[in-house]
Amino acid sequence: MKKLTYGLVFLVALLAAGPVWAHHSMAGFDRTKTVELNGTVKQFKWANPHAWIEMEVPDGKGGAATWNVEMTSPAVLIRAGWKSSVIKPGDKVTVMAHPQQSGEPGGIFVSLTLPDGKTLTDKPPAAGAAPGK
Repeated sequence: MKKLTYGLVFLVALLAAGPVWAHHSMAGFDRTKTVELNGTVKQFKWANPHAWIEMEVPDGKGGAATWNVEMTSPAVLIRAGWKSSVIKPGDKVTVMAHPQQSGEPGGIFVSLTLPDGKTLTDKPPAAGAAPGK
């Protein structure tokens, strides 16, 4: 009886944890719009399940807004030509992103342009194409 009780508790816990493993929806992002963010990298988080770019973007009023741009996984970014050291705090970059539906300063990553003009996306370069352009 004790084993059955422990088994049932374990099964209920396992089923309750299922939604934790589920991937979140993209419904919070307006994929019909793309914003251009010109700013300074505060932090580049190279971590699973998603990498993130946190950047300071001038707000046009003399201040700046902190934008958090969600990316795909590092494994996908590596196949697209990224390295964990490609950007660092203080770098001036241009990020293209699909903004949040809520209007808050955040979005889902589309592309990144470095000061030298090199552009990176989350897609692998086409066969025969030079990466980063």
